[in-house]
Amino acid sequence: MGGYPSDEEWHGHINNNDRVLLKVIRFSSPTSAGAECIDPDCTWVEQWVHRAGPREKIYFKPEEVKAAIVTCGGLCPGLNDVIRQVVITLEIYGVKKIVGIPFGYRGFSDNDLSEMPLSRKVVQNIHLSGGSLLGVSRGGPSVSDMVDSMEERGINMLFVLGGNGTHAGANAIHNECLKRRLKVAVVGVPKTIDNDILLMDKTFGFDTAVEEAQRAINSAYIEAHSAYHGIGIVKLMGRSSGFIAMHAALASGQIDICLIPEVPFHLHGPHGVLRHLKYLIETKGSAVVCLAEGAGQNFLKKTNATDASGNIVLGDIGVHIQQETKKYFKEIGIHADVKYIDPTYMIRACRANASDGILCAVLGQNAVHGAFAGYSGITVGICNTHYVYFPIPEVISYPRAVDPNSRMWHRCLTSTGQPDFV
Repeated sequence: MGGYPSDEEWHGHINNNDRVLLKVIRFSSPTSAGAECIDPDCTWVEQWVHRAGPREKIYFKPEEVKAAIVTCGGLCPGLNDVIRQVVITLEIYGVKKIVGIPFGYRGFSDNDLSEMPLSRKVVQNIHLSGGSLLGVSRGGPSVSDMVDSMEERGINMLFVLGGNGTHAGANAIHNECLKRRLKVAVVGVPKTIDNDILLMDKTFGFDTAVEEAQRAINSAYIEAHSAYHGIGIVKLMGRSSGFIAMHAALASGQIDICLIPEVPFHLHGPHGVLRHLKYLIETKGSAVVCLAEGAGQNFLKKTNATDASGNIVLGDIGVHIQQETKKYFKEIGIHADVKYIDPTYMIRACRANASDGILCAVLGQNAVHGAFAGYSGITVGICNTHYVYFPIPEVISYPRAVDPNSRMWHRCLTSTGQPDFV
């Protein structure tokens, strides 16, 4: 069967045996900065993944394909860009039946929600605004019910945009389709603004989030700098990983203290955050703090409540630190003007910036190439600057986190000049 778009016009096919290395640095010893050694001696073990891209032979006949796209979880800049590129690439392959499943996995079972027909005409300009054309939601029906719904609708390609939980769902759908011997390609596109998916250089929306966070940080800096003994506190996203806070702190150059979930800290005591804030006020006259939403959860009252995605509902560490800071300075009799900014939902609802727009376009195209190659139970991502296909179970085993011994975290500490708060 022909490839993409035809052998006469184009010869840029990817060989099925093309590989991309997972690790590109051979560390000489486990003590080297940033070393991630597979065994104690740091022996070089070659691990690789499949390179993404169009194949010479395709598995599906385009005229027999009904493709569906679903977006799950929270909003993230770039969702519309991915939807747009998936639709456009499917059309180039010759697919005529493309639909969007509204409001996440819920759209498979809710009779009040009908699938949305998609075409290039429908999606042409959707990337110019944030959010998701299809809507998002958390949770959904059972895997069996979803596959029943897919069978009824005749869907044989499913593109799933979402994070770890959504990908676990996609993997379960893939396994159920295998069990029922259905020829269905289930392909994920990792969507996590926190950049917390394993093995990938970065996920879409992350660059935009870091860039948009600069506005909040700059506002906090101006507020703090303009006030007598001003302290600006900015809370950014990052449930279990502090990539946004770390990169935003590095990019801005205006942060004095960066707090992330991976690095424990004390608020009180001689080596606590509040004592350092006092030092900053005495020496600089102002201070700016940037923290991830998952940082310092040990200071807050535990609730075992979870959202529909199964995530533990976090306490508001930003408000807590704001209150503790005010209390501390009042108790020691030093004036402090504390301002708190939480730009979370403003950042999530943004339109993707240029670099994320490119990343989304290529991820969307490669998701379609992967489905047409006959792969299923895969997700598409960028690894060591190359686009690749990962098996879903490999990337969802646990969330990726900032390594406190990594070069990047130490670069952040050098930038802020903060001490060890433990």
